Amino acid sequence: MTNLTPLTPTQLNTIASTCLNLQTQAQDQHSKRPFAALLVAPDNETILTTSNSLSHVRHAESEVARNAADNYDWTYLSKCTLVSTWEPCAMCAGTIYWAHIGRLVYLASEKALQDVIGSGNPENLTMDLPCREVFGRGQSFVEVIGPVVEGGWEGRVVDDSRRYWDVHGTRV
Repeated sequence: MTNLTPLTPTQLNTIASTCLNLQTQAQDQHSKRPFAALLVAPDNETILTTSNSLSHVRHAESEVARNAADNYDWTYLSKCTLVSTWEPCAMCAGTIYWAHIGRLVYLASEKALQDVIGSGNPENLTMDLPCREVFGRGQSFVEVIGPVVEGGWEGRVVDDSRRYWDVHGTRV
């Protein structure tokens, strides 16, 4: 069903750390919202492309998936892993699916995001539509790993994101 090389715990921790560092830099150096994504080659180590969220419709995951689809072969992408600090929304999950990226690793869940920003926050109206449901409606398989609780990754993403939302977000 999958032609992906399994991620070792060391590889998972390395790419999770890299992705969280991108999120932190996006906030600290560029005043961006706390969302980051990267694409990892089939060797589970080489970073091919990265992005932060650029706007309310140019999310980090969609930017990475679109860039990947424009620059890499469909078969190659089926062996790659997209890593995201947060669970992709329905739009981003759809873009990952259409880019034919074989695996998604997300560090923190959409439910945790809603807890951080507050219900009804106009800055980020989360959707209760897990990415697994979006992928499950497709004809191609996308392996999903997440949220990554082991190693404290979900908690680290939440803590880092609170810095932004406590200053910029309106808890409703």
